[in-house]
Amino acid sequence: MRAIYWTVFTSGEALEQLSKVVGENLRRLRAAQGLSLESLARASGVSKSRLGQIERGEANPSISTVWQIANALRVEFSTLVSSTSANTVLVSRSRLEPVTADAGRCRTYALFAFDPALGFEVYLTEVDPGGHLHAEPHLDGTTETLTVFSGTLAVSFADEEHTVAAWEAIRFMADTVHEYRNLGDDVVTCGMVLAYAHPEKRARR
Repeated sequence: MRAIYWTVFTSGEALEQLSKVVGENLRRLRAAQGLSLESLARASGVSKSRLGQIERGEANPSISTVWQIANALRVEFSTLVSSTSANTVLVSRSRLEPVTADAGRCRTYALFAFDPALGFEVYLTEVDPGGHLHAEPHLDGTTETLTVFSGTLAVSFADEEHTVAAWEAIRFMADTVHEYRNLGDDVVTCGMVLAYAHPEKRARR
């Protein structure tokens, strides 16, 4: 089994390096697909000028923006925010720079990048009291398995809403808009595993 190495940055350089990694990955993926900034802007809903800033490492995109770009490129979220190599690493949340949303009240840490041999990627998310996280649809056939470790989280998708308490878990189809809300007075900490359908199954949907 191929092991994953997640690039770990010290706190002083983390934000700058994260922006650089996203920019380099975006530029590489866009060129590989033969897309102009203008065409990618149309497909993603992210402006051409914003995409240019991200490619140059001049902007720190939000979770929602990264998802929009990933979906337009038809790649996994972690493909844009990580660097990989064939080494093994013990991941520490305290040494990872999160992607934030809702004015910093939601923080998502990419623990393990997508591995084509396994078909999934792993995240840790923290949602402050009153925090709200909106997630765009992932690639067709994507399932999300979410486990809450602390606090109480409302998870909504399609026409459903579920309340997930500490040490409860939920699995659902994540290829539609879905949202998370902290219902309590404590920080919600939860783990997310995103499993992607095989490209052949995805194409048949």
